[in-house]
Amino acid sequence: MDSLSVQYRNLVEKTLKDYADFLDNDDQVQVELVFDRERNRYLLVESGWQNGYRIYGTLLHIDIVDNKLWIQHDGTEDGVAHELLAAGIPKEHIVLGFKSLERRQHTEFAIS
Repeated sequence: MDSLSVQYRNLVEKTLKDYADFLDNDDQVQVELVFDRERNRYLLVESGWQNGYRIYGTLLHIDIVDNKLWIQHDGTEDGVAHELLAAGIPKEHIVLGFKSLERRQHTEFAIS
């Protein structure tokens, strides 16, 4: 693995850990970090119960593919892409994978 991938891996893990720390304030809902370093897949998942309703879902899913960060799912309010930009990731290395190819070409980020 090249140094850029290692740098991106560390940044993605730190970003997801920061979100987990921020969200982990409910005794009824667990925030789980799922890191598959072998396949470069990183998820932030929540599960539990809140006010009688089942809570379960992926809040963030980011893959590293060919030295680009593919945001496969973004359930955050402001969008994790802007945090990645602020951390120094260039726009051309961020792909909004949750948008169709047609819609991606109209964003400021990489198409693929």
